[in-house]
Amino acid sequence: MAFLWTFLRVFTPAAVKGSNNEDGPAYQLALRKSLSVLFWNDTLIYGSIIFLSARTICLPFLLDSSKTVLASTVFRRGIRLWFPVAASMIVVYFVFTQTMATRLLDFATMIGNESLDTDIYLLPSSLANFNAIFMTFWTTHSFQLQAASFAFPSQMLWVISAVFQQSYTVYITMVIIPYTRPRWRIMGAIAFILTAWWVYSWAWYSISGLLVADAVMNMGLQPGGSASYLTISKKIRIPVWIIGGLLMAAGFIMQFVWTAARPDLQNAELMYHTGIYSTGGLNKGVDVTAAQIRADCYLIILGFSLILETSSIVKSAFRNKFLVLLGRRSLSTSFAPLSSIECKHPLTQFAGYFLIQSTIIYTLGVKIASDMTAGEREHRYPAAAGVAFVATLIVTIISAEVLYWLVEIPSKWFGRWLFDWIRA
Repeated sequence: MAFLWTFLRVFTPAAVKGSNNEDGPAYQLALRKSLSVLFWNDTLIYGSIIFLSARTICLPFLLDSSKTVLASTVFRRGIRLWFPVAASMIVVYFVFTQTMATRLLDFATMIGNESLDTDIYLLPSSLANFNAIFMTFWTTHSFQLQAASFAFPSQMLWVISAVFQQSYTVYITMVIIPYTRPRWRIMGAIAFILTAWWVYSWAWYSISGLLVADAVMNMGLQPGGSASYLTISKKIRIPVWIIGGLLMAAGFIMQFVWTAARPDLQNAELMYHTGIYSTGGLNKGVDVTAAQIRADCYLIILGFSLILETSSIVKSAFRNKFLVLLGRRSLSTSFAPLSSIECKHPLTQFAGYFLIQSTIIYTLGVKIASDMTAGEREHRYPAAAGVAFVATLIVTIISAEVLYWLVEIPSKWFGRWLFDWIRA
């Protein structure tokens, strides 16, 4: 999903939900009103990543609630994220020059792309790059308003800031799990989720992910488990996967309506929160171009998670070897799980090659399409875009594999070694 969204936003912008290109070829507009909601939906992508992170990072502690496991999990989180981000930003610093910025602008003008981020911030020095990396892990709100995200192609690096900050929301909350009753944990989590929704915080997604993990590990939310059915009465028991399906259907119906029929209502729900960093009243001054914490996406993500956790068929499908392989490479996108235990969970397969793909698409992909088109867009551009897609996909896979072995694996080892060293 992440690769498709990034690529199509650059090369066929009218086919992407929420694009600034309101007009375009008929096939692109048709894709926008149909498949884009399902397969290349930016709000669904980064919402899933944040939910997924919360769902997985708590697992070591839920399996072994010792102080050593807790300290190790918290300590190593920053190390596991920092090195891949630093490696990615170093590449961005050397690749994106004024020449590259000019090429992007010329390409956007040639194809009429009003959605392409041509105003990429060119980091002026190595010190500025270091500071940008540092602030990625220091920013606490308005995550998209930071140098690293502005310098990153697709300007989506803010997701790492949100994931990192929400990690500690999860860590602080999960320590009460071994010492409280399940019923009170559920009630407390629901109150937390509603409050986070009201103040428009990503904790809304994160605590939901933690609650699902707790239910799976401690309350029987598994295929055939005690919590896999909602008991209405002695004779009426509703499978949780049906409830999940209804939630997903509700979320997708909203998304399709906002995209295809009523785009004027796309951002209406965002106002019905409190603007804690602005007026303190309703969120009437919300920036609709910024990252959106949406109710429709939440219903889709939570619904799918409930289906996945309670359906043995779906769970088996997402545990196939190919998806597990992708999951183990997902820190090339910066969202890999913290331990080999977590890699076994099928949800860890969601993330795409986030830290690598944007740079490759914005450089190699744009260059291939520009060179092949050579001023004759009408006849050559479709073929050029197709070649660019294949080339960037292949190079992304190879580059992510390199990043996995040269950066992710050493960072994992270094984090464990450093934690053992400070305890020796």
